[in-house]
Amino acid sequence: MKKRLLNGMLAAAFLSPLALPAAEPAISIQAPYVRLPPPGIRTTAGFMCIRNAGADDRLLLRAESPAAGVVELHNHIDENGVMKMRPVPGIAIRAHGQTELKPGGYHLMLMELKAALKEGGEVPITLHFDDGSRLTVLAPVRRPGAEAPAHGEAAGHGAHAHGAHGQERVPVACVF
Repeated sequence: MKKRLLNGMLAAAFLSPLALPAAEPAISIQAPYVRLPPPGIRTTAGFMCIRNAGADDRLLLRAESPAAGVVELHNHIDENGVMKMRPVPGIAIRAHGQTELKPGGYHLMLMELKAALKEGGEVPITLHFDDGSRLTVLAPVRRPGAEAPAHGEAAGHGAHAHGAHGQERVPVACVF
């Protein structure tokens, strides 16, 4: 009797994952990219939309990349009418919400680049969240002002603004 019960439990343990559909991850990334820095510059920025389909708020605590010695979370703040960039301890992604990492707002700073980045290349970035989860994305390298991928292309799925006079074209909103 005990052997039959044990065999039944083992069978249930092995077959359970096959019987259930895979759950969609709570955190997903849209339109990641890294700005191509000028020659000789060893610092750049990374941008993306982070979506949280889960029922709990999440906090992006840190990021890392084999392409950079240091990756920091940053935000631009208005200090007495002067825009300044500052590191932040975390970036909130609300439950059933999304947060944009974009020029002029929250973003990733990749510092001490280990090699020159090339336009069209990809930079792996691993994001670490407060629940212990990690998510690695491949962020294409784009020169400032480069046309963002069209809707539905692999590197980006959102609507994009078309900046004038060399301004960087950035996602206007996270669209999933």
